[in-house]
Amino acid sequence: MVTLVHFQTCLREYAMKFKELADKYDHTLHHSSELEALINRYSGFVTDPENKAAWEQLAEQELDSLHSLVEELRQQSAYCVAIMEKYRALRLQRGDVQIADYFKNIEECIDKEFGSFHVTAQSKVLLVGSGSYPMTPLYIAKRTGAEVVGIDIDEEAITLGQKVVGILGAGLNIRLERLLLEQLDYTQEATHIIFSSTVANKYELLDQLYDLTNDHVVVAMRYGDQLKSLFNYPMRATDSQKWKLADTVLRPDDVFDIALYQKNVAE
Repeated sequence: MVTLVHFQTCLREYAMKFKELADKYDHTLHHSSELEALINRYSGFVTDPENKAAWEQLAEQELDSLHSLVEELRQQSAYCVAIMEKYRALRLQRGDVQIADYFKNIEECIDKEFGSFHVTAQSKVLLVGSGSYPMTPLYIAKRTGAEVVGIDIDEEAITLGQKVVGILGAGLNIRLERLLLEQLDYTQEATHIIFSSTVANKYELLDQLYDLTNDHVVVAMRYGDQLKSLFNYPMRATDSQKWKLADTVLRPDDVFDIALYQKNVAE
């Protein structure tokens, strides 16, 4: 059984190591193997059932220090995932297509993304937070033939992502843009929208999307509650007059779960 002291020590060590490796990123592949190993260990940590009891016990204590540590871990791990995607994109340009355990886990999640709200060749999919290695657009476009647009606020991520699509997705209907939701005409056309789990302000953006989207859009919100909240931003309540929770896709062995939202449209 994992002790509370050991659990807290692990959290502090992970936070320290994430910060250290984030600070070392220099737009080259230096430290890529070290960061990949760290994120693979952390993915295992947040999905390990043996850590669940320690997390619940710690969460019950309502410690201010815990809240600040969890927030730091979310921010640092999200930033390091973004860096690891950059490492993977850089490796691909060198002909290396090895897939880290973390990415395998993500790719397994993609297949169950929309539950019963299936993506077809006629769908128009928008991914918010496409990153430097746009696995979701590539997977969906290859699997279904749907049009997919990814947006990201990181210019380097868009540049690297476009190179990845050029190598792995030639001929697929994929576009990556460094634009905000309100700047993208495609937002109104989208039938399916996905939020990456590492997008911190995703619920604020969901609220904004109500006026920017059509009435039939389905939104897949990747999130993590409880122990998984160490690696993801958790689910939040929505304005019930705007969005209703249509379904949840719970994946105990995956790093995030999925909440599916539909518009609450007046009859």
